Order: sequence, then C-alpha cells, then structure tokens
Amino acid sequence: MAENVVNNLGKEVGNFRRVVVNYSPSLWGDLFLRYTPDDQLMQEYSKEIEVLKDKIRSMLKTPTSCNDIVEIMDLIDTIERLCLSYHFEDEIIDKLEKYFNLDVDYKNEAYDLQTIARHFRLFRAHGYHMSSDIFSKFKDGEGNFQEVLKSDARGLLSLYEAAHLRIHGEDILDEALTFATSNLMSAIQTLDSPLKEEVEHALVQPLHLSIPRVDARKFISIYEKQKQHYNILIRFAKLDYNLLQKLHKKELYEISRWWKELDFPSTLPYARDRVVECYFWSMGVYHEPQYSHCRVLLTKVIATLSILDDTYDSYGTTEELNAITDAIQRWDTSQIDHVPEYFKSFYKTLLELYEIFEEELEARGQSYATYYAKESLKELVRGYNVEAKWFNARCLTPFDQYLSNAIVTSCYYYLAIASLFGTKFATKENYEWLMTKPKVLVASCIISRLVDDAATYEVERKIRGHTATGIGCYVEDKGVSVEEAIGKFYEMAKDAWKDMNQELLKPSIHSMDVLTRILNLARVIEVAYNGNQDGYTHPKRVLAPHIKSLLVDPIIV
Repeated sequence: MAENVVNNLGKEVGNFRRVVVNYSPSLWGDLFLRYTPDDQLMQEYSKEIEVLKDKIRSMLKTPTSCNDIVEIMDLIDTIERLCLSYHFEDEIIDKLEKYFNLDVDYKNEAYDLQTIARHFRLFRAHGYHMSSDIFSKFKDGEGNFQEVLKSDARGLLSLYEAAHLRIHGEDILDEALTFATSNLMSAIQTLDSPLKEEVEHALVQPLHLSIPRVDARKFISIYEKQKQHYNILIRFAKLDYNLLQKLHKKELYEISRWWKELDFPSTLPYARDRVVECYFWSMGVYHEPQYSHCRVLLTKVIATLSILDDTYDSYGTTEELNAITDAIQRWDTSQIDHVPEYFKSFYKTLLELYEIFEEELEARGQSYATYYAKESLKELVRGYNVEAKWFNARCLTPFDQYLSNAIVTSCYYYLAIASLFGTKFATKENYEWLMTKPKVLVASCIISRLVDDAATYEVERKIRGHTATGIGCYVEDKGVSVEEAIGKFYEMAKDAWKDMNQELLKPSIHSMDVLTRILNLARVIEVAYNGNQDGYTHPKRVLAPHIKSLLVDPIIV
C-alpha cells in the first residue's frame, strides 16, 4: 500500500480542485519529547575523551617528512572518517599543508594505487589542487588502466572515492570512475569482510557525496573489524559518537517542544509532519558541538519552509497563493487579514519566529543577518508562486526557463544564508557574497533541484497530478523519453558536482567554513534522495534508518 494517497474528493474552490495528499504521519511520535539527559554519564565520557584526545594529538605531531607521510595520511583519513577531525583541525591543516609542499616522488613503486588515490582525495577534499596526472602511472601503453589493477580491490575502492572529487577536463578521472565502478561491482561477491561491506556501502553512497556523521557510524564498525587498527581510535570514536548523540537529542527535544506547541500537524493537515527529518537536514549541514544553537535555528527555518512548500505545491488556489506571496513580500502583521484563513496562524508564527531570530542574532552582534534571509525567502516564495501557476495551468515551459526558476525553488539559496545564523563566520561580507549567487552556490542548487526532480517525478505525476515538473518540461522540450530525461538530470547533477569541486579548490578568498555549508547542503540531498527515492516525503524508506542510528541508538562501548 502506498504511504501517501490523494484524497480525490478534495475541495472545489471555484474552478480549482485542491489536491489533498494524505501524507503518512510522523514516524517518531513523542519519542524525542521523552528524552532525559544523563549528565553524570556525559561528564564521564567527556573526561575520558580529553585523555584520549591528548594521546591522538601526540600521534599526529610526528616530524614532517617523506618517510612518515603514508602513515600519518592514513591516520588523518581514519580520524576524518570516524568524524573526529573537529577535535584536531589545526593539527590536520598543519600536516596537510606541509605534506602538500613536500617533494614527494609518487612515481616511486612504494606508492601504490590505494595510497596515491587516498592522498589525492584528502588533498582535494581540503582544497589542495593535486594534479590528476598522478594517476597516469597506472595506465598501460594503450592508454587504458592496467589489467593488474582489476584484482586490487582496495586500490580500486580508493580510486573510486578519489574520482568523485574530479573537476571539468579531467578525463582520466572520468575513466577512473567508470573503471573502478565496473570492476568493484564484478568483484564484490568474492571479497571478504569488512572490505565487502565497505565496497557495498561506497557503491551506494560515495564518501564525497555522503554526510560525514552518517558515514561515521558505518565506518566505526568497519574499522573495528580491520586487522590493522588503533584501539584508542575505536574507543575515542564510540565515546565521542555517543556524547554528541546526547547533545543532538537534547536539541531535538527543544525543537520537538516548539513544534508540538505550534500544533501545525493539526491546523495544517495538508502539510508533511517532518520536523525530525528537518533536524536531520540541519545535522547534515553541521554536526559539530559548536554549532548546537545554529542547528536549532536552521531546523526551525527548514520546518517552516516545508509548510510553505506544501502550501504552494498543491493546496493553495491561485488567488490564495497570490495573497500569501504578497503578504510575505510586505512582511507585516497588518497583512494577516489578507491571507487565507487556514494560513493566518502560520503567517503570524513566521513573522514572530524572525523577530526571535533578530533578537538572538542582535545579541551576537549580527543584527544584519535576518535581512538577507528574509530577502532570500521573499525571492523563494515568488519562485514558488510562478511554479504553482505553471502546475495549475498544466503549462510545460521551455526547460531553460523552468530551470532558471527551479534553481531558486530548490530552497538552497535561502538555506545557505540561513545556515550562517549564529555562526562566527556570519559576517556581513559573507552574506553579501551569497546574495550574488556565486557559482559554488548555484552548483549546490542545481544538484538539489535535479536530484529532487528525478527522484520525485512519479510521485508528482501520479499522486499530486503535476505534469509541469522538471522531467515533464525536459521531455516536452527535448523530445526524449522519461527514462532519458531522468538519466540526463543525473548527468547534469554530476557536472554541477564538478563545478562545486572546482570552486572548493584553493586559492579562494572566501571562507572555507561557508563553502563547507554549501557542500554539505548538496550532500544532504544526495543522501535524502539516494536510490532515486524521495526520502523526505517517505522517510521510512531512506532517512529513518539514519535517524535511528544518529539519534536513537547509542553505540555499545
């Protein structure tokens, strides 16, 4: 049975029939409202973590030379994959900077495919433009990757992960990704544990396109099974994971109380009740403890945005949506009387929420912040309204025209700006830069829109009755099949990833902290819509297992 069904009776409003989708209720009920903190256990974890942290910091402080590069780069990679790097940011940056500037002879036979690909991925992930020509040593006389590499599963896995950081013009990495993918898929049944599990997971969710915190839980169990591992890192990772989980539960408790008091699932029954999934989105943007308050603010932004999305997507009439759009442009309590009755309470809540944001951010010396978010939200709802008119009129616009508006309605211009709320890098200059819609942000928006469109096409068409979707417009405009259109959307998303990877490379005058938020937003989309599924609308299939691991079940230590 489908999770969501359309109430075909709907309601007639003039010549307009509301499409009322009976979305599945929240999977979580009052689970997170029942959370009670265990301060004593948290103190015990914190105390032991500090001891372990000092020991690992000492491991990272070995002299910098060509002789120790392999060992220390492996250690850095493990620390990052265990999601512990926020404890050692200075040490890691120092090491990578020095290693990148060393005269390392990667042509030496001592550097195999696994090692070189890992170093390439680490350097690229931190913005260092290591040349992809380094992989030429693994080609044969005919320009193909060497036959012997097909039996090197660990090397292929490392190459596969590295190739996802490619930029435009790097044909060798395009070839590498195809080569590594096909050979890993062929070899997977012959692999032993834990390598088999690691390959299976990577083929479904590449490391660069995944949420670090989500991957950490999986990698802890994989790393523990490896013959060569540091027990100290396993202990540290488990304690840190559980400690951070308790902080996340505390935040979600606060958010759940806020959501329950608003009671929007009852007053706006046409909208999806997904506040826990909204929090998951925020965790994907930043999971570290120093962003605790930022996660709470961003979750509230996403939760209110979700209601706006559902209002425009199917429920509101053209006249109602025009009134709502105008009221949001004017941003004044006097407009409450002009919006539909069902929307009055929400409109009031939205204005009040931003008043609270303004007070909190003014106390941090960031009073300017909400201006940029409100202006971006105004642009977003204008885009929503244009889209709604196309949908209601069954208008298949030229694809380029559709995409120009759809990049805005991806919500990522707005969320990128809101993700800075309360951060130390929320400077006026960074907000001004984001408002110019730089290439890296456009790339994130394109990824979000195209992956979303490809995954939700059938739901939009069958359940909501929408024909004027991105896929529909592309099919009509280009004269291709739906299958070809979906394939093209994923190809365009891959190109956007190349744009993003390029923009993340040094030198950059822009804050790496801001760039990371943009990168992480794209990663959340890749996780939430993995496997061509709408994980937000149907969380049970995609997001629920992640949420359960991240926010419900601690790791046994």
